[in-house]
Amino acid sequence: MTLEQVLLLANQLSVEDQLRLIERIAPQIQKSLATIHPKASRSLWGLCSDLGPAPSAEVIDQVRGEVWADFGQENIV
Repeated sequence: MTLEQVLLLANQLSVEDQLRLIERIAPQIQKSLATIHPKASRSLWGLCSDLGPAPSAEVIDQVRGEVWADFGQENIV
């Protein structure tokens, strides 16, 4: 039996019977989904590990000062 055939039969049921059908099928679907193991994903903690150590706070402050040193100094036309 195909999905389309099952849907045609389910549409012929009363609303109450359709709800009972869902109540009976839902636990079976939950059990099936619980047995499926998703593919292991890569941890986000190690996502940037190949980039080396992060810059220190001092380096960040120094670069920030260099970038913002000339801000507002130029005439914008």
